[in-house]
Amino acid sequence: MKSLFEPRSLSAVLLLVGICLAMSGCQRSPSIDIFGSFFPVWFFCMLGGLLITFVIRYFLRRLRLDQEMGPLVIIYPCMTALFSFILWLVFFP
Repeated sequence: MKSLFEPRSLSAVLLLVGICLAMSGCQRSPSIDIFGSFFPVWFFCMLGGLLITFVIRYFLRRLRLDQEMGPLVIIYPCMTALFSFILWLVFFP
Protein backbone atom coordinates (compact mmCIF):
# COMPACT_ATOMS: atom_id res chain seq x y z
CA MET A 1 0.00 0.00 0.00
CA LYS A 2 1.38 3.39 -1.01
CA SER A 3 1.51 6.31 1.35
CA LEU A 4 0.83 9.89 0.32
CA PHE A 5 4.14 10.93 1.82
CA GLU A 6 6.34 8.87 -0.47
CA PRO A 7 8.49 11.10 -2.69
CA ARG A 8 6.79 10.07 -5.92
CA SER A 9 3.22 10.51 -4.69
CA LEU A 10 4.09 13.67 -2.73
CA SER A 11 5.39 15.32 -5.88
CA ALA A 12 2.21 14.30 -7.72
CA VAL A 13 0.06 15.82 -4.97
CA LEU A 14 2.11 19.02 -5.01
CA LEU A 15 1.84 19.21 -8.80
CA LEU A 16 -1.93 18.74 -8.61
CA VAL A 17 -2.27 21.45 -5.95
CA GLY A 18 -0.11 23.80 -8.02
CA ILE A 19 -2.23 23.23 -11.13
CA CYS A 20 -5.44 23.86 -9.15
CA LEU A 21 -4.05 27.11 -7.73
CA ALA A 22 -2.89 28.27 -11.16
CA MET A 23 -6.27 27.54 -12.76
CA SER A 24 -8.24 29.34 -10.04
CA GLY A 25 -7.02 32.68 -11.39
CA CYS A 26 -8.54 32.09 -14.83
CA GLN A 27 -11.82 33.80 -14.09
CA ARG A 28 -13.29 36.99 -15.49
CA SER A 29 -11.76 39.98 -13.74
CA PRO A 30 -14.28 42.03 -11.74
CA SER A 31 -14.69 45.36 -13.46
CA ILE A 32 -17.34 48.03 -13.93
CA ASP A 33 -18.27 49.58 -17.26
CA ILE A 34 -18.32 53.40 -17.10
CA PHE A 35 -18.97 55.14 -20.42
CA GLY A 36 -17.44 52.26 -22.37
CA SER A 37 -14.27 51.97 -20.27
CA PHE A 38 -13.79 49.11 -17.86
CA PHE A 39 -12.38 50.02 -14.45
CA PRO A 40 -11.26 47.43 -11.90
CA VAL A 41 -13.52 47.11 -8.89
CA TRP A 42 -10.63 47.24 -6.42
CA PHE A 43 -10.02 50.83 -7.53
CA PHE A 44 -13.51 51.89 -6.40
CA CYS A 45 -13.19 49.94 -3.15
CA MET A 46 -9.89 51.71 -2.46
CA LEU A 47 -11.44 55.12 -3.12
CA GLY A 48 -14.39 54.27 -0.88
CA GLY A 49 -12.06 53.11 1.90
CA LEU A 50 -10.07 56.32 1.58
CA LEU A 51 -13.23 58.41 1.76
CA ILE A 52 -14.48 56.58 4.86
CA THR A 53 -11.06 57.03 6.50
CA PHE A 54 -11.15 60.79 5.82
CA VAL A 55 -14.62 61.03 7.38
CA ILE A 56 -13.50 59.12 10.48
CA ARG A 57 -10.35 61.27 10.69
CA TYR A 58 -12.48 64.41 10.58
CA PHE A 59 -14.63 63.23 13.50
CA LEU A 60 -11.62 62.02 15.49
CA ARG A 61 -9.91 65.40 15.10
CA ARG A 62 -13.11 67.24 15.93
CA LEU A 63 -13.50 65.23 19.16
CA ARG A 64 -9.75 65.60 19.87
CA LEU A 65 -9.32 61.83 20.01
CA ASP A 66 -6.76 61.89 17.22
CA GLN A 67 -3.92 62.54 19.66
CA GLU A 68 -4.86 59.55 21.81
CA MET A 69 -4.24 57.04 19.01
CA GLY A 70 -0.95 55.30 18.26
CA PRO A 71 1.39 56.23 15.42
CA LEU A 72 -0.90 57.87 12.87
CA VAL A 73 1.33 56.95 9.95
CA ILE A 74 0.39 53.32 10.64
CA ILE A 75 -3.20 53.77 11.85
CA TYR A 76 -4.64 55.62 8.85
CA PRO A 77 -3.27 53.38 6.08
CA CYS A 78 -4.47 50.35 8.04
CA MET A 79 -7.92 51.93 8.40
CA THR A 80 -7.98 52.61 4.65
CA ALA A 81 -7.06 49.00 3.89
CA LEU A 82 -9.62 47.69 6.38
CA PHE A 83 -12.47 49.71 4.91
CA SER A 84 -11.41 48.85 1.35
CA PHE A 85 -11.46 45.13 2.16
CA ILE A 86 -14.83 45.43 3.89
CA LEU A 87 -16.31 47.22 0.87
CA TRP A 88 -14.90 44.52 -1.41
CA LEU A 89 -16.42 41.74 0.71
CA VAL A 90 -19.80 43.44 1.08
CA PHE A 91 -20.39 44.51 -2.50
CA PHE A 92 -18.38 42.00 -4.57
CA PRO A 93 -18.49 38.54 -2.95
